[in-house]
Amino acid sequence: MRYSRGNGLSLLLIGLGVLILLGVFAPLLGWLFSLLLPVLMIALGYYGIRRGNALIGWIILGIGVIWLMGKLSWLIGPVLGIILIIYGLSRFKKGRPRY
Repeated sequence: MRYSRGNGLSLLLIGLGVLILLGVFAPLLGWLFSLLLPVLMIALGYYGIRRGNALIGWIILGIGVIWLMGKLSWLIGPVLGIILIIYGLSRFKKGRPRY
């Protein structure tokens, strides 16, 4: 197989298509592949920023972060609640400053 400069986008599109199909047709692995696509977008955005195409890189990175936060919202909410409880308890232990 001969690779030329223009085949990179074709290979990327084929790879994304395979990931999407595996996410649809493999219910046991669907949650893993549904997280993989936003992570790939974040990596692609970071790569675009590093290569000098900052505007498109930041747009792709932002979409990937928002998409990943949407996928992990079931985890982010309880973790944020636990962090707030721990922080509140640590403020009680310190006591109030005496003036």
